[in-house]
Amino acid sequence: MANGHTEEVSVAKSTKPYPREFREGAVRLYKTSGKSLDAIARELGIATESLRNWIRLGDLDSGKRKDGLTTEERHELTALRRKVRVLEQERDILKKATAAFFAQESGSRSR
Repeated sequence: MANGHTEEVSVAKSTKPYPREFREGAVRLYKTSGKSLDAIARELGIATESLRNWIRLGDLDSGKRKDGLTTEERHELTALRRKVRVLEQERDILKKATAAFFAQESGSRSR
Protein backbone atom coordinates (compact mmCIF):
# COMPACT_ATOMS: atom_id res chain seq x y z
CA MET A 1 0.00 0.00 0.00
CA ALA A 2 2.95 2.33 0.46
CA ASN A 3 3.32 2.80 -3.27
CA GLY A 4 -0.39 3.42 -3.86
CA HIS A 5 -1.18 -0.15 -4.91
CA THR A 6 -3.67 -2.21 -3.01
CA GLU A 7 -2.98 -5.84 -2.43
CA GLU A 8 -5.63 -8.36 -3.29
CA VAL A 9 -6.00 -11.39 -1.13
CA SER A 10 -7.53 -14.38 -2.81
CA VAL A 11 -9.77 -16.45 -0.63
CA ALA A 12 -11.05 -19.83 -1.70
CA LYS A 13 -14.70 -19.51 -2.57
CA SER A 14 -16.94 -21.97 -0.88
CA THR A 15 -19.31 -23.46 -3.36
CA LYS A 16 -22.66 -24.97 -2.66
CA PRO A 17 -22.64 -28.75 -2.73
CA TYR A 18 -23.85 -30.38 -5.90
CA PRO A 19 -27.46 -31.56 -5.69
CA ARG A 20 -27.93 -35.16 -4.54
CA GLU A 21 -29.48 -36.12 -7.90
CA PHE A 22 -26.43 -34.80 -9.77
CA ARG A 23 -24.03 -36.72 -7.53
CA GLU A 24 -26.04 -39.94 -7.87
CA GLY A 25 -26.24 -39.50 -11.63
CA ALA A 26 -22.50 -38.94 -11.89
CA VAL A 27 -21.81 -42.13 -9.93
CA ARG A 28 -24.31 -44.08 -12.04
CA LEU A 29 -22.73 -42.73 -15.23
CA TYR A 30 -19.27 -43.79 -14.07
CA LYS A 31 -20.44 -47.29 -13.12
CA THR A 32 -22.36 -47.91 -16.34
CA SER A 33 -20.33 -46.12 -19.01
CA GLY A 34 -17.09 -48.04 -18.79
CA LYS A 35 -15.22 -44.74 -18.98
CA SER A 36 -12.43 -43.78 -16.61
CA LEU A 37 -13.00 -41.73 -13.50
CA ASP A 38 -10.99 -38.87 -15.01
CA ALA A 39 -12.99 -38.94 -18.26
CA ILE A 40 -16.36 -38.77 -16.48
CA ALA A 41 -15.17 -36.01 -14.13
CA ARG A 42 -13.86 -34.01 -17.10
CA GLU A 43 -17.13 -34.46 -19.02
CA LEU A 44 -19.16 -33.26 -16.03
CA GLY A 45 -16.77 -30.44 -15.16
CA ILE A 46 -16.11 -31.67 -11.65
CA ALA A 47 -12.99 -32.62 -9.74
CA THR A 48 -11.96 -36.26 -10.05
CA GLU A 49 -11.59 -36.43 -6.27
CA SER A 50 -15.19 -35.27 -5.83
CA LEU A 51 -16.45 -38.09 -8.03
CA ARG A 52 -14.19 -40.57 -6.22
CA ASN A 53 -15.63 -39.43 -2.87
CA TRP A 54 -19.21 -39.75 -4.13
CA ILE A 55 -18.52 -43.30 -5.33
CA ARG A 56 -16.95 -44.19 -1.98
CA LEU A 57 -19.86 -42.69 -0.05
CA GLY A 58 -22.39 -44.54 -2.23
CA ASP A 59 -20.57 -47.80 -1.58
CA LEU A 60 -20.58 -47.10 2.17
CA ASP A 61 -24.28 -46.25 2.17
CA SER A 62 -25.17 -49.38 0.20
CA GLY A 63 -23.07 -51.64 2.43
CA LYS A 64 -20.52 -52.55 -0.24
CA ARG A 65 -17.80 -50.97 1.92
CA LYS A 66 -17.33 -50.99 5.67
CA ASP A 67 -14.26 -48.77 6.03
CA GLY A 68 -16.01 -45.51 6.86
CA LEU A 69 -19.17 -43.82 8.08
CA THR A 70 -22.41 -43.87 6.10
CA THR A 71 -24.25 -40.63 5.39
CA GLU A 72 -26.68 -41.38 8.21
CA GLU A 73 -23.84 -42.08 10.64
CA ARG A 74 -22.07 -38.84 9.66
CA HIS A 75 -25.27 -36.85 10.25
CA GLU A 76 -25.72 -38.54 13.63
CA LEU A 77 -22.11 -37.83 14.58
CA THR A 78 -22.50 -34.17 13.63
CA ALA A 79 -25.69 -33.88 15.72
CA LEU A 80 -24.04 -35.59 18.69
CA ARG A 81 -21.00 -33.32 18.52
CA ARG A 82 -23.30 -30.29 18.43
CA LYS A 83 -25.20 -31.64 21.46
CA VAL A 84 -21.94 -32.20 23.37
CA ARG A 85 -20.83 -28.65 22.60
CA VAL A 86 -24.13 -27.24 23.94
CA LEU A 87 -23.96 -29.43 27.06
CA GLU A 88 -20.37 -28.34 27.73
CA GLN A 89 -21.37 -24.69 27.42
CA GLU A 90 -24.31 -25.23 29.79
CA ARG A 91 -22.04 -27.02 32.27
CA ASP A 92 -19.53 -24.18 32.18
CA ILE A 93 -22.27 -21.62 32.81
CA LEU A 94 -23.57 -23.65 35.77
CA LYS A 95 -20.05 -23.98 37.20
CA LYS A 96 -19.55 -20.22 37.08
CA ALA A 97 -22.99 -19.52 38.52
CA THR A 98 -22.44 -22.02 41.34
CA ALA A 99 -19.02 -20.56 42.16
CA ALA A 100 -20.46 -17.04 42.20
CA PHE A 101 -23.37 -18.13 44.39
CA PHE A 102 -21.16 -19.83 46.98
CA ALA A 103 -18.70 -16.94 46.96
CA GLN A 104 -21.57 -14.59 47.72
CA GLU A 105 -23.02 -16.92 50.39
CA SER A 106 -19.71 -17.38 52.19
CA GLY A 107 -19.15 -13.62 52.11
CA SER A 108 -22.52 -12.88 53.69
CA ARG A 109 -22.08 -15.51 56.47
CA SER A 110 -18.74 -14.15 57.61
CA ARG A 111 -20.24 -10.75 58.39
